[in-house]
Amino acid sequence: MDSKKINPLNIVKNIRQRRFVREINAEEGLSAKNRIYYIVDKGSFVETNKKLKFSNPIEFPEYEDKYKKAVDKTNMNEAVITGIASIEGIKCVLAVMDKRFFMASMGRVVGEKITAAVELADKRKLPLIIYCASGGARMQEGIFSLMQMAKTSAAIERFSSNGGFYIAVLTNPTTGGVTASFASLADITLAEPKALIGFAGPRVIEQTIGKKLPEGFQTAEYLKEHGFVDEIVPIKEQREVIARLLRLHMPKVAPVKTVKHIVNVTGNSAKRLLSFNKRSYTQLKVR
Repeated sequence: MDSKKINPLNIVKNIRQRRFVREINAEEGLSAKNRIYYIVDKGSFVETNKKLKFSNPIEFPEYEDKYKKAVDKTNMNEAVITGIASIEGIKCVLAVMDKRFFMASMGRVVGEKITAAVELADKRKLPLIIYCASGGARMQEGIFSLMQMAKTSAAIERFSSNGGFYIAVLTNPTTGGVTASFASLADITLAEPKALIGFAGPRVIEQTIGKKLPEGFQTAEYLKEHGFVDEIVPIKEQREVIARLLRLHMPKVAPVKTVKHIVNVTGNSAKRLLSFNKRSYTQLKVR
């Protein structure tokens, strides 16, 4: 085989696509990084607040060791990634939680990153999209974890009062303090098929009320039927659906030109890619 005909970038891209398909079918689900790769315009994502430092505020035993294991497992420094990106040419602020990291439990850093993302969207008058996933509050941080519920909810309230547009996508599972705060405050709430959504688990609720719960209780389908979820959207349709919602609800945002995708298959940051491709990517202007 002629080595000149082999494109290393295509090999990397094919590997990434196969890994993406495996993650969709795997029990753990899609990672935050691959979800971002799939949903946004190629090369448009620029991460924010990635240098916030881990701490053990109540000196919980063995917390540092478990944190290091989560970092090694996921190659992330916390359970959420935030940044600015564009989806079909529409600029937005995006936050994506990853349940592989401490079951996406909400601690001090997660709450701070979500709050900062909301405030950035408010400051720049951009729509906000949050992919929610969580097992609840991070018990290793005690009251500091519970405080994040009020903190994120207050940020969403300010954003909404200033006319901000917020889409929440509830993935499996979305429970505990995340459900009881920012995940339930969106203008439009989408969910993935068969996602578990609720505050306490079904077994805890049954033990508390002393009754058997309805079949399918706390599934995305049950919640859509009862009005908590607006629509159930499979992973492969989310990019198109979210882009359509952004176009309908953000009339002040209009693309200057069609965005030419920059394929980020090498792992380089979007900022570095854009520095090499300034003529092939056009930012959006707000009237």
